[in-house]
Amino acid sequence: MLYFVATPIGNLKDITLRALETLKSVDIIACEDTRNSLKLLNYYQINKKLIAYHKYNEKNSADGIIGLLKQGKNIAVISDAGMPVISDPGETLIKKLKSENLPFTIVPGANAGLCALLLSGLDGSRFSFVGFLPDDNKERKKLLNIVKEYDQTLIFYVAPHDVKRIVKELYLCFGKRRASLVGEITKLHEKCFDFTLCEEIELEVKGEYVLVVEGNKNIIDDFGEMTIQQHLNYYISLGESKNDAIKKVAKERCLNKNEVYKVAIEQDL
Repeated sequence: MLYFVATPIGNLKDITLRALETLKSVDIIACEDTRNSLKLLNYYQINKKLIAYHKYNEKNSADGIIGLLKQGKNIAVISDAGMPVISDPGETLIKKLKSENLPFTIVPGANAGLCALLLSGLDGSRFSFVGFLPDDNKERKKLLNIVKEYDQTLIFYVAPHDVKRIVKELYLCFGKRRASLVGEITKLHEKCFDFTLCEEIELEVKGEYVLVVEGNKNIIDDFGEMTIQQHLNYYISLGESKNDAIKKVAKERCLNKNEVYKVAIEQDL
């Protein structure tokens, strides 16, 4: 049997009992980076044969893993963090397993995108996972122009050196939407920075980030169609308190809260 096993995204204790049992029982563990995986395996005193399975050798390694599986070996596939295949290697292997009708299963666990969604406080009832954006400018713009129409919350994975550029591109494409930049998830210095895409952001943590962005709510695309009063009334009609409505309108319009508060007082909201 082949197992795709989720591993912790930060805190080593965020692993299931079933995942530990699986890793201890298999013959071979295929790792995205054996050095990173050894930190987890050594922590739980798991000593198994490791083989490398990453994006640079994915096709050849998938063939090798299929061969081992046919020999009757039990194999676990893990990534550096979180669920394999989700913005990590594994898709090629799953396609081969499916095409040859070979057995495999999933041992679920931590996922950075879902954790960030909860930390953001944005709508979690419907969302789209976008993952890492394409490096190619043309392909990236094409994808952004598609997802900008989605009304559900959007989840992006972003490398630290790309954060400011990606935020700027999203603002130019999406307009003034609410967003949250989440880093060091489950770690001691976990951070969630809530902002509007038009704002300047300062990076405080290292490592990859999850960027959660509000979906297309129509009113956010062009504030020129709405007065500040109408914008306030919109949020109040949704059940927001006056103070919360003022905060949101100020953030989305990149205005000082006092300016919005003054309008609210004048209109006796």
